Parts: sequence; structure tokens; C-alpha cells
Amino acid sequence: MKIAIAHDYLVQMGGAERVVEVFHQMYPSAPIYTTMFSNNRLLDELRDADIRASWLQKMPGGKSHFKEMLPLYPFAIKDFDFREFDIVLSSSSAFMKSIQVPKDTFHLCYCHTPMRFAWDYDTYMERQSNSSVMKRLLKIYIDRLKQWDQKTSANVNQFIANSSVVKNRIRNYYQRDSDVIFPPINTSRFHSSSSIDDYYLIVSRLVSYKRIDLAVEAFNRNGLPLYIVGEGPDMVRLKAMAKGNIRFLGRLDDGSVTQMMAQCRALIFPGEEDFGITPLEANAAGRPVVAYQAGGALDTIVPHVNGVFFKRQEVEDLLLAIQEVENHAWDVRQIVQHAQKFDEKTFMDKLKDYMGKAYQQFREGH
Repeated sequence: MKIAIAHDYLVQMGGAERVVEVFHQMYPSAPIYTTMFSNNRLLDELRDADIRASWLQKMPGGKSHFKEMLPLYPFAIKDFDFREFDIVLSSSSAFMKSIQVPKDTFHLCYCHTPMRFAWDYDTYMERQSNSSVMKRLLKIYIDRLKQWDQKTSANVNQFIANSSVVKNRIRNYYQRDSDVIFPPINTSRFHSSSSIDDYYLIVSRLVSYKRIDLAVEAFNRNGLPLYIVGEGPDMVRLKAMAKGNIRFLGRLDDGSVTQMMAQCRALIFPGEEDFGITPLEANAAGRPVVAYQAGGALDTIVPHVNGVFFKRQEVEDLLLAIQEVENHAWDVRQIVQHAQKFDEKTFMDKLKDYMGKAYQQFREGH
């Protein structure tokens, strides 16, 4: 079988891009179709891949301002030609699930979420700095985009959801069924440490919906050390809020992040994510997680086994959860064993088995 991989864009490094990297491990000869990619933001494991970008790749400044290119993506994905492939495996949290494939080609979509900025527009834009006029204009466009997104969900033969909450969104927004296969964690990359430091840790892109501001406010109040790894458009605002006990370390290499996870008191995970790979990476390093009780964390956090929840995105709730972490005796071995349930090997086995059976059913139906 000839297989192609498709992903929205490769201009940032997050959980979705880690999934594409595992797809590439599974099918190294499969080309990766994407709207645009940045060599500076490409995971090392993807540097040998056959990456085929749309015409957006040649747009001046496009890779730096990819969010501002929003109206162009539906047009960019129209030019992809998948006639030579038996299967297209798409990775999508935005546009790539809407690609058009020939009727004899099987389109399996691994959905990280239906596009958040369309279906949860008010929450997504709540802390964005756009003017009120721009927000009103965007709202008109978003209403049309939702119609397009719903209509083009029919371009997918079978959906896989990355979490239970995403499965529900696919059902609610697209009226489609899906099966859940949790994203892969490279647990072998992480190790526990006998030496635990006094700092708490955040590893995240610094964008407003991830609610890093909530953690900054909490640690401003309790005075404990907080290290924040990552960069993004919210950094200036967050730095202006933060007191001296909070350090912004920017983007670090994987080895440094691995070491920091192994020695932190706990990972702070204050936003609602569709799944959230980072908490399980911290678990693979033997460290507990303080997570907001929503989204993908509901599938991965077992209270007092590998972390604790806080129920409301309020400073007081987060402070109480941090105190709960401090007072609990954590079993490092139990935390690591929990993370290993989500290992890459498990993901690969499940996905290959699922894709084989789904493709067979598709062929029988044709």
C-alpha cells in the first residue's frame, strides 16, 4: 500500500507534531503533505522526511504569521494531489481533515480536535489582543468557516479521536462517530532522579488559552520557584506579571527539558487541552502533575497516583492543589508505570491494527 501523511502545518513544536514524528517512524517512505513548514521549528526526527508544502510556503512572512493566514488555508489544501496513494493518514486540529482524496483512496483522520478557534471562538479569543472591530469581522468569517468545516468532515472515511473529550466534539460538531487512540509518549526519553529540586515546572507554548497567567498569579502569591520553559506571543505579558521567583527559560533542547522534568517538584498544567502529552512526559520522569480538571487530563490523571486536579481555573483552587502535592507521598515507580501505558510502541501497535482493519472494511465497501 502507498501511504501519505498530512498535517496542518509544521511551524511549531507541540504534541501534534510529536504525533506526526511517530507517523514518520511508522511509515518513513510516506511523504508528508502540509500547508507550510519552518526548518527552524522542525523536529529533528522529521528532517529526513519528504515534506511537500502548499503554495503558502512561498508567502513572505507566512511562517512567522501563520495564524494571520487563516482565510487562505481552505484554498491551499485544494491543490494537493493524492491520486497515487491507497491511504492518506491525516493529523488535524484545523484544516487538514478537509483535504479531498479520490474515492478509491482511504482517508483516516487522527483528530487532535475540531478547530478550536472556530467551535470555541469566544473562549479562544477571550485573551487575544485583537481590536473589537477585528474580532467582529473575524466572527463573521468564523461562522462561515464552521459551515465549511462541518461540510468537509464528510471528506474523512474514518475518524480517530485523541481523547474522550475530542470524541464527543467530533460527535457534536460533525455528527460522526470515532474511536479513541491516545497519542504516543516517548517514555524511553525520560528518567527519574533521586535528587528532587525545589522548583515547579511549566513546559508549554506561551499562548493565552493555555492559562499560564493563572500559574504566574498563583506563584506570585505563594513565592515558590516556578520555571517556565517555552516561548510564544504571551511571553511579554506574562513576564510583566511575574515576580522574581518565576523564571522564563525560553525554548530549551529536549535533553535539558528531560533533566528539568526529572528534578522538578511537579509539573503545572493549568489550561484545558484536547489531550496533553506534557503531563505524561513528566510522569515518565517520575514526577506528579497539577492539572485543571477538564479536557484530555480527564483521560490521563488519576488523583494521588500520578497527580492532582483543581476544579476551577481560579488562583485559590490552584494554590490548594499545589499544597496537596506538597503533602502527598508520591510513589515514583507507580507514576512511571502509569506513563508507560501511553508509550509509543503501544500507540504504533494500536494504530497499525486499527488502520489495517479499517482499510479492509473500506475496500470491501468499494
